[in-house]
Amino acid sequence: MSRSQRVSPSLAITMIMKRNLLFTAVITLVLFSGLASAKDVVVTDVAGRQVHVDTPVKRMILGEGRQIYLLSVLQPKTPFNGVVGWREDLSQADSETYAAYAEKFPELKDIPTFGGFKDGTFDVEQAASLKPDVVFMNIEAQTATEDAGYEDKLAALDIPIVYVDFRENPIKDTPASIRLMGKLLDKDEKAERFIDFSNQQMARVTDVIEKADPERPRVFIDRAGGYSDDCCMSFGPHNFGDYVRIAGGQNIANDIIPNTFGTLNPEQIIASNPQQVVVTGGDWEAYVPGGAWVGVGPGADMREARRKLEALTHRTAMTGIDAVKHDRVHAIWHQFYNSPYYFVAIQQLAKWFHPDLFKDLDPDATMRELHERFLPLTYQPGYWVSLEAEDE
Repeated sequence: MSRSQRVSPSLAITMIMKRNLLFTAVITLVLFSGLASAKDVVVTDVAGRQVHVDTPVKRMILGEGRQIYLLSVLQPKTPFNGVVGWREDLSQADSETYAAYAEKFPELKDIPTFGGFKDGTFDVEQAASLKPDVVFMNIEAQTATEDAGYEDKLAALDIPIVYVDFRENPIKDTPASIRLMGKLLDKDEKAERFIDFSNQQMARVTDVIEKADPERPRVFIDRAGGYSDDCCMSFGPHNFGDYVRIAGGQNIANDIIPNTFGTLNPEQIIASNPQQVVVTGGDWEAYVPGGAWVGVGPGADMREARRKLEALTHRTAMTGIDAVKHDRVHAIWHQFYNSPYYFVAIQQLAKWFHPDLFKDLDPDATMRELHERFLPLTYQPGYWVSLEAEDE
């Protein structure tokens, strides 16, 4: 460096101070921007509670792993982004879907798992250590959550609970739950796009039923048939009971089971003489190894599923009923009862109940479009099976 290019000590100090001030200003701006982007929003959850949540949510605990059915719609490229903990139920209740996600997104295996609120095994200290912005909890766990003091304990740690519902009253609460999670995750547009698709697919059934006003067959929904030796779990006026009504059927348990879930005895089923039987099934090897359940679901073995479905018709509750006489016995993926994909189940039920009205309706194509437009997984058929011949 020449004499003319040398910088005086005082000027060098001044330049260093200016650089430090500039660096400090940039860091402050970045930090301020991060704080400014976090907005306190008051939302009303499906339990009617007003909840303060910092949005957009960056860290969340899923009170049920199957909430990933919706989360993957809202953020399909990175469905597990922001999930810092979840209940370990997906791998057991829906092992095929879990395996498909694990293959494509192996990071899910590293997400900490929790016990349930309803069985009292949720770990508040573990939750606090993960610093979530919110805990998404299914509404059926609300009473247990309150009784165990979880709400108060988490509130004291500034961790809000937001209740959603895809199970108790899905027709009413699912759109609200989709909008709620979409809002908190800043995915409103994706939420509305999916709701629009759902409504369009529902209209393909409801418009036809309303116009034709067909005679409604008597329907028995055999909830998780073969899961246990007891017979028979079913649905009241909500969930699959509601699906039956929308699809143009008459749920035989509607006036017997007052709430969403309940049980019918074999005598009640035989006396009702259902014309259609729909068993909900899945791969429950983790719960009941080698059980009589019908293993429908993504990529299911249809021959084995049909064999197990036929075996269920020999139970006492199926004695002499019209559905068995005419092979109008079907099985459908159980998880339609607990996911925002219920409109596909309604289409398939309508096709079984009123084949002449819905000759051109293809629920399999609807499920495929659902995957191609909204989900990160490749579609695998296997979600339903029937004893009824295809040409009938």
